Amino acid sequence: MAIMGVVDALKKLHWFFKVADEMVALANQADKVLLMDSSGFNLPLAKKLKKAYPDKEIIYYILPQIWISRPKRVKKLEAYCDRLLGILPFEIDYYQDKAEYVGHPLLDEIELTKADAAVQPDKHNTIAYLPGSRRGEITKLMPLYRQLRKKLHSEQALLVIPSSFDDETIRQLYGEIDGFEIIKDTQTALYRSDFAFICSGTATLEAALIGTPFVLNYIAKKVDYFIGTKFLGLKQIGLANIILNHYNGTTLHKELIQEDVTLDNLLLEYERFDQKLFAQKASELKAYLDHGSSHNIANIIME
Repeated sequence: MAIMGVVDALKKLHWFFKVADEMVALANQADKVLLMDSSGFNLPLAKKLKKAYPDKEIIYYILPQIWISRPKRVKKLEAYCDRLLGILPFEIDYYQDKAEYVGHPLLDEIELTKADAAVQPDKHNTIAYLPGSRRGEITKLMPLYRQLRKKLHSEQALLVIPSSFDDETIRQLYGEIDGFEIIKDTQTALYRSDFAFICSGTATLEAALIGTPFVLNYIAKKVDYFIGTKFLGLKQIGLANIILNHYNGTTLHKELIQEDVTLDNLLLEYERFDQKLFAQKASELKAYLDHGSSHNIANIIME
């Protein structure tokens, strides 16, 4: 079900309708319904479920990003769902009632954090490269990452690849990967690294919470970029930057987007990043999120 952008969503529209109907039928056997994330799918599903089972409790966890677009979804969420559980503190203010902050799931997941991320290492011996998980992202970024690998001469270059990819898929998507150490666990790779080049995604927030400095680099489909900047008015796409900007009006890391994703720009950001400032802002971010969500979710389900 993983998709990115308008074009991909339209291609799967009919399939999504079919799956939603199947899930409504299956919900007959459930005591409660827990919907997680994926608002394009789960919000219409919540409407179908509430109509079919008006007395069944519907809980929505990981709320839609109404602070980016379509704020009118608030009324629908409050009409179709009984409890709204957010993972970003600031988003609760957009709701009239039913919404509460339960913590961020990454704070449950991440066990490896750098004890003194403010210390500037003498050398950056290990660099992580995260070109994303989608074909378009990987094929656009890998040629640049190969050039970076040659220019930087780090002792270790960790290439993070989704665990579901087999050898044939890796050969087709990534091309020549000599000189890279393949690793399939994002958090382990980030913990081992002194710096990272990261395609947009959850990995940017993981890096921030682990304490690994990075630069975001993303080349979107032109239509998605146009919609995001011209219609939605997006100023940042990195989750850590978005959270910090809402919290105290600051940012954590540099974002290189579209034509700014060049070898020279990537090298420049690597050479001039401020480890101490990054550590300070990462600490502010972690304190703002405060705690994980898993225990709170479990308690709410058991009520």
